[in-house]
Amino acid sequence: DGIRDLVRSRGLGDVYKRQEYGVDLLSSEYDICGRFNGGANAGHTIVVDSVKYAFHLVPCGILHQNTMNVIGNGCVVHIPTLLNELDQLDKKGLDYTGRLLLSDRAHLVFEYHLDIDGKREEGRGSEKIGTTRRGIGPTYSDKMNRIGIRAGIFRNFDPAKLQRELEKALSTHKKTWDLNFDVATEVQRYTEYAKRVQPFIQDTISYINKNLKEGKKILIEGANAAMLDIDFGTYPYVTSSSTTIGGCSTGLGIPPSKINCTVGIVKAYTTRVGAGPFPTELLDETGERLRKIGHEFGTTTGRPRRCGWLDLVVLKYSHMLNDFNYLNLTKLDVLSGLTDLKIAVSYKLHGQTLESIPSDLEELGQVDVEYVTLSGWTEDLSSCRTFQSLPAAAQQYVLFIDNFLGVKCRWIGVGAGREDMIDRGAQ
Repeated sequence: DGIRDLVRSRGLGDVYKRQEYGVDLLSSEYDICGRFNGGANAGHTIVVDSVKYAFHLVPCGILHQNTMNVIGNGCVVHIPTLLNELDQLDKKGLDYTGRLLLSDRAHLVFEYHLDIDGKREEGRGSEKIGTTRRGIGPTYSDKMNRIGIRAGIFRNFDPAKLQRELEKALSTHKKTWDLNFDVATEVQRYTEYAKRVQPFIQDTISYINKNLKEGKKILIEGANAAMLDIDFGTYPYVTSSSTTIGGCSTGLGIPPSKINCTVGIVKAYTTRVGAGPFPTELLDETGERLRKIGHEFGTTTGRPRRCGWLDLVVLKYSHMLNDFNYLNLTKLDVLSGLTDLKIAVSYKLHGQTLESIPSDLEELGQVDVEYVTLSGWTEDLSSCRTFQSLPAAAQQYVLFIDNFLGVKCRWIGVGAGREDMIDRGAQ
């Protein structure tokens, strides 16, 4: 019976975009790599043999020739972005022939979704969410309002059917929004897209479950951090999908009982992109230092990420939701050179220690953060390949996280390259 592993991000706002090797390294050992949520609102960069690959929709397993890649039914897909991403892979000589499937149940992001996203964000005035304006929220809204268009329309593509579906959706949207959208032009574009997209369309739910029965190994890839989950995150400063472990069942059609191992990806400090509460945020030279050395600028938007101390309150909450077997601690090398390192261990509100993350954002904005301070280190970590080769202070930093959460930081990132990863083993 194959192993089904889920790799999840646990942070406030983004996954590790410089070195997503929690997925990349693991995916080389799996038969299938499946993406279960989100769209082109998430992005990350992987460096392989000095070649940079920027991913937004395509699963990381595409870098491994023996791995099939699935964009699941829980995703929302902007076809021009997907094709552009594939064009970039073509230019770099990466062969993905027969190794990419797109669920026929995944919903499509059209240009009017991007337009609505931008108009809605501007209409919020000073209370902007910080959306990427990639049409993700409006597409999920259409899905829930039963006026969405799914990728299955490409299977036996009929331009007249697409036109009818677009007109139906727009008849609803134009009651609220002034949209400059030409249906005929969009149908013409998608008629051309269909020639390229048709080979990818698949009933991925049957495909994945058939492979499960055959004992194939499947890696499940999440797109957004735990605190952006539509239900469990810092609502309304969240994304529009389920980013935690439940999302992989609804977004890929995998029974919960089939998930054997869950890996949480966490930076050695905390970042957030966009608006929303951030209790450990550093609005000083230390925060700027983390941003500069860690290259904390969004792959998708280019926006500078907000940076702060590692928040174990958030990580503990994420662990409660996902029940991590291991952590992949990334960017430990970015902390080199700091004299003292703070780690958030509890929140207090009105003098009372909180048991969990408040759902009320006004309360979350008022919490007093309690920290422990650990000694920093000055050494360059990039050549470290074993836990024992790390400076003693860096080892203590990792062990503190292990002991606080009761979860082992199995993988530790110490640089930007694929090889810059320490594996402490399963035991």
